[in-house]
Amino acid sequence: MRKQKNYSDGICDGFEPLQSLDLNKVKDFDELAKAMSMTGFGGRRLGEAVDTLYEMVMDPDCFVVGTFSGAMTPAKMGLLICDMIDQGMINAMVSTGALMTHGMIEATGMTHFKYKEGQSTDAELYKKGYNRIYDVLELEKNLDDLDLMVYDMLDELDPKEVLSSRTLCQHLGKSISKKMGGRGILISAYKKGIPIYIPAFTDSELGLDFATTNRVRAREGKELFQYNPFIDLEHFADLMQEKKQAGIFTIGGGVPRNWAQQVGPYLDYLEKRLGDTGKAFRYKYGVRICPEPVHWGGLSGCTYSEGVSWGKFVPRKEGGKTTEVMADATIAWPIILKAVMQRIKKNRKNKKRK
Repeated sequence: MRKQKNYSDGICDGFEPLQSLDLNKVKDFDELAKAMSMTGFGGRRLGEAVDTLYEMVMDPDCFVVGTFSGAMTPAKMGLLICDMIDQGMINAMVSTGALMTHGMIEATGMTHFKYKEGQSTDAELYKKGYNRIYDVLELEKNLDDLDLMVYDMLDELDPKEVLSSRTLCQHLGKSISKKMGGRGILISAYKKGIPIYIPAFTDSELGLDFATTNRVRAREGKELFQYNPFIDLEHFADLMQEKKQAGIFTIGGGVPRNWAQQVGPYLDYLEKRLGDTGKAFRYKYGVRICPEPVHWGGLSGCTYSEGVSWGKFVPRKEGGKTTEVMADATIAWPIILKAVMQRIKKNRKNKKRK
């Protein structure tokens, strides 16, 4: 008789069994996400991201910061941000200026167009006034029209007030909301009182519009608008220091992600270097959707565990909960968000029945 070695059975060591994905049992995105969380590879990450985001937004003590980069608004993902703001899933937002620029174009009724490979060369697109973003076209006319709108909206402000991206976005949202109505990121943020920060403000069409506005004002003999990015930093640091705990939802990476995360080290520096007394800050929750791999060494690909070493995140052993999905956000984000929205709706219905 053969002798078999007494191997562990998985259960005895606390491993959770996987389950085959049976689409015949799946009725909606919520059920699909739950089923995917019991599979492997990227599918499981997506399912677990739904679990983490749901727990984050349902935690009454958690202040959620959304950070967004990449061409999400010309790719027509802007209403997902509106949904997250409108439904109270994010309480503050950090963005690239480009994302907000294209979002304003969408919110003010202008249009983006499909581009199919071979339709025209990039040189021809340039001559005709089309700006290509992968397979999307932004009209130069849109940008010119937006420039005129921004000039008029800024003209409503007191030039003696030193502006920051937060106060500027607040004013633009208020102005668009009154003049245009409809849906848009700035409109939703204004109505909900959500602060929007654009750390790299000058790296965008919106920043260039601000600069050209000041040049026109100089020619007209008007007082120039002043801008100080450190107003945003201090406002965000003060805001986060007040919170019991916080989570971060990130699309892409870049400046928005790092700017939102570096508040922990900043508050730590104030205590250690200047002797200021204040509350230490680290994110408890985190969900990131980004295709960039960590081995490239860039900030967009750096892991949450790496962020723990910088004092930006609570480690898992201390209760931190983070999930990273290595995928194109235009594919993964709508599925994750819809699943969370459905789960929240079910949760509310169940509470009403009780």
